Amino acid sequence: MAFKIYTKTGDKGFTSLANGARVSKSDSYVELYGTCDELNSSLGVALGFYPSNVSGEPVWKIQNLLFELGSELAGFRKKDTNVSIILEEDIQFLEKEIDTMQEVLPELKSFILPGGSKAASFLHVSRTLCRRLERMMVTSKESGGEIFESSLIFVNRLSDYLFVLARYLNFQEGQEDIKWFSRAKAKND
Repeated sequence: MAFKIYTKTGDKGFTSLANGARVSKSDSYVELYGTCDELNSSLGVALGFYPSNVSGEPVWKIQNLLFELGSELAGFRKKDTNVSIILEEDIQFLEKEIDTMQEVLPELKSFILPGGSKAASFLHVSRTLCRRLERMMVTSKESGGEIFESSLIFVNRLSDYLFVLARYLNFQEGQEDIKWFSRAKAKND
């Protein structure tokens, strides 16, 4: 018999965390790993619109890391340890990717609006989801939740990566950054 996707154990608004605890589906940890899943899903949509001349491999790696981060936020811990699944090398990976893309991008001289190609537009949505996840992680940590420093740094760096990646994909597709023009500043000039 095939594995059933429905268990009926959540029908009354409760679910199990990875550590076995039963909690309300409104629990902050459920919100955390749910937002991580939203972010991961949005990256999948962005990949569906990737130009053929750009490899999706770095984003697939990030999606795998986000899946593991989601399980960490749900209470899973590596056996016999109390450290994050996110390693310093994962943060360095993002930084290296950012630096590589920045080498070919035109210098950013003004704020830009989210948009451009379909892939870049979805990456801007991913970036904002990433920032929401980061805010939620900070709130949880400030409330005494177990949020590992490396996980928080990774999510912060990931939002930077997604911003640069959106610019990079626009660049690869011949789309210029959409500059923001301030009406308030124009009135004062």
